[in-house]
Amino acid sequence: MNPLRKLLFPFSLLYDGVTKSRNALYDKGILKENEYDIPVIVVGNLRVGGTGKTPMVAYLVQLLKENYPIAVLSRGYKRKTKGFVLANTQSTAADLGDESFQLFRNFPEILVAVDEERTHGIETLMQLPTPPQVILLDDAFQHRSVKAGFTILLTSYDDLYVDDQVLPAGNLRENVSGAERALVIVVTKCPEQLTEQEEFETAKRLKPELHQTVFFSKIVYNNFIQNSENQITLEELKDYKITLVTGIANPKPLEQFLNEQKIDFIHLSFPDHYNFTDDDFEKIYSKFNNLDTNKKLILTTEKDYVRIFAILSQKKEKADDWYYLAITSQIMRFQNDFNQLILNYVGQSTRDRSISKK
Repeated sequence: MNPLRKLLFPFSLLYDGVTKSRNALYDKGILKENEYDIPVIVVGNLRVGGTGKTPMVAYLVQLLKENYPIAVLSRGYKRKTKGFVLANTQSTAADLGDESFQLFRNFPEILVAVDEERTHGIETLMQLPTPPQVILLDDAFQHRSVKAGFTILLTSYDDLYVDDQVLPAGNLRENVSGAERALVIVVTKCPEQLTEQEEFETAKRLKPELHQTVFFSKIVYNNFIQNSENQITLEELKDYKITLVTGIANPKPLEQFLNEQKIDFIHLSFPDHYNFTDDDFEKIYSKFNNLDTNKKLILTTEKDYVRIFAILSQKKEKADDWYYLAITSQIMRFQNDFNQLILNYVGQSTRDRSISKK
């Protein structure tokens, strides 16, 4: 712990007490948990910052969308709208937040909505002419007002929640004991060559309860980069010089991947969910224009690209030099078991609902 955070430790004790008290009120039924008669799956974490929630939500959408009408509901972090907003063809990243907009862009056939009040968001979705049969709540682990039927807790391999402390001395939104509410724990962003013994040791450190199952996942990068017009394979990309621009919580895995692919890049890193300014673009283009080759481009993440593309479009500037590298989440071992847990929950909940309506 750095010296500044040591000074903040007394405030962490206060914060911890407040969040524990709040959770106790929900556990005892003093504060109300709203339960719904359709499958509700929560994906969340204990830690502020990126643990791979959006790729995991996308994984679940891919798993379920062929058999069930799905809605994804999140708060729409850093959006410029308020209240309930349902994505449509006119929506932008400013309307939905970059992560929700990215999901809608990739899965236009599903419902994507944002609402800072999750209970209101669910109830509004259920009142639609064609309501969803499954709701995925993105980043809602601490939203105890919704009683989810299935809860997935994510933690990064190189930054496990058991090694952290609550805010502000650490980065946890609540005490480690809150992990007990999860049915499944997924350790994300694992090394490609993670062994079963390393998985066992990591799972042991997390101390899962008897009702919990621990899985491990990794980031899978596309073998090409793309923009709205073009694609370039990673093999071709080795002939380019790259200005890498990121506004994510942890760009280290991306840096490592590009280094492994022997991609020549310089990196301009910005905070997570960063709102790029004119000065930022001037700095980016200065770095880009100073690259001494005709084979050059600006590379970013898909989450950043949807936001940057919207900004450039609003300014009526071309984005031809901008590309993004898409990622997916993949369960490393026992993927069928993970999938079956989800499918069994959704299938059983759907059958129970059908029976209750007869």
